[in-house]
Amino acid sequence: MAGLLSLSNGESFKGKWHGKTSGIQGEIVFYTGMTGYEEVLTDPSYQGQIIVFSYPLIGQYGIQAAHVQSGKIQAAGIVVAELYEGPVEKGAMTLSEFAENAQVPIISGVDTRSVIQTVREFGTMPAYMGPGFSVPDFWKPLKTNFFSNSMPEEDIQVIGNGNVHIGLVDFQYKSSILDELLKRDCKVSIIPHTLPTTKLDELQLDGLLFSNGPGDPAALTPLFPTYRDWAERYPTFGICLGHQVLASSFGAKTTKLAYGHRGANHPVINIETQKVSMSSQNHSYVVEDASIGETPLSVLYQNVNDGSVEGLQHPELPVLTVQFHPEAAPGPAEHLQLFDQFLSTIQQKKKVKIHA
Repeated sequence: MAGLLSLSNGESFKGKWHGKTSGIQGEIVFYTGMTGYEEVLTDPSYQGQIIVFSYPLIGQYGIQAAHVQSGKIQAAGIVVAELYEGPVEKGAMTLSEFAENAQVPIISGVDTRSVIQTVREFGTMPAYMGPGFSVPDFWKPLKTNFFSNSMPEEDIQVIGNGNVHIGLVDFQYKSSILDELLKRDCKVSIIPHTLPTTKLDELQLDGLLFSNGPGDPAALTPLFPTYRDWAERYPTFGICLGHQVLASSFGAKTTKLAYGHRGANHPVINIETQKVSMSSQNHSYVVEDASIGETPLSVLYQNVNDGSVEGLQHPELPVLTVQFHPEAAPGPAEHLQLFDQFLSTIQQKKKVKIHA
């Protein structure tokens, strides 16, 4: 069946339609990694977006349950140049089956290079993909607040029984973040992001990790004073949206990039060591560099390509944030030591308490 990808700037691209018979709308974004579509499609940070894959062939190794980052496909739609529909490795499901089961449509045979060039020129925008060649009569506003339906306050899931108790503040976390904590002998409590401070303190946590998640960090503005209070009392690590939320809680401002950073090959530089390393990224919003002077924070990591802020640290408190994904999934594992660094600050604080 023929299908159409239509952008709100008036440009349209034809292809082959796979899946559900009705069209969908979402924000169109592109991902530049050559592999990792399993992790990308199930990453909650892509919620509600139409993902264009730059690599020309997608689906060639299927879908393995061990690689997915949440319980479902989070993307609204999938755009590829060529969809692989041959045999996949043992135990895997084909991408077509995975998407069909989730009722997430795919359009293949699209000139993805031209689509990406358009997004680079005009920025992310509303897009429609559907069967046939009709275009929508109106454009739905893009959803940027994904935090209205929070977890019940009493619903705190505890995973693991390690010696260090971490509160994972849940903005819709990737499973690989949890996995990295469990690998390091942590006991992890999944914390609803609206949990009252009194209940948080009852958990007797050793540290907090603010997770990734979708949407505009400004949607959480009413909670910024609470998050700052938490970060000033617990060793704290923020990843992606968690980085933006913590920066905002200390007084920084965020803004939206024209088309974001989404890929497994983004170079970042550590300002202190001057070492450049590769990172996995997925975000639309960034912390404004000019606003950091209004906070006690300082820049630790910077994007080599565009100079944007990639990480912050507090000069006195054990607070560290990164815009990229140290757990990768997909991408390079060059920043896994940041989990060790975070846990090391907790151990140091414990030693201070013992000797006090």
